[in-house]
Amino acid sequence: MYKSILIPVDLGNVAKIDSLVDHASTHASNDSKIVLLNVVENIPSWAAVELPRGTLDKSVQDSLEKLKALAASTSVEVDVEVRVGPPYQTILGVAEENGADLIIVASHQPKHQKYFLGSTAAKVVRHASCSVLVIR
Repeated sequence: MYKSILIPVDLGNVAKIDSLVDHASTHASNDSKIVLLNVVENIPSWAAVELPRGTLDKSVQDSLEKLKALAASTSVEVDVEVRVGPPYQTILGVAEENGADLIIVASHQPKHQKYFLGSTAAKVVRHASCSVLVIR
C-alpha cells in the first residue's frame, strides 16, 4: 500500500479521472493522501504581451474550480492542487514535496511525432524517483 499518491490530471482529457482515482484507491491504505494535480503552463512572454492582464491567474482559478468539481465527483477523498510551470518538471516537484511514493498518470496512444518529442507521461516515467503507474 502507498501512503502518498499523486494523480496529475489533464483537464482537457478528464474521461479517465474515474479510472485513475479507482486505481489510486486500490493502491491506497486508510490513511493515504491522494492529490489531484493540474499543471497550467506558463504563458511565454512574447505571447503574454498580447493577452489581457490576469489571463494566467484566471486560467489557474478556472483549473482549480474544475479540479475541485472533479474531486467532488469521486468516491474517495482527494486533495487538489494547481501549479504553474512546465508539466513534467512540476509534476516531479510536487511528487517530491508531497513525499509521493506513487504517481498515477494517464497516457494516450502517441502519434508518430510524439515518439520523437516524448510525452509528459513518458518524461515522468523516465525521471520519477518513485513508482509510476501509467493508465491507458
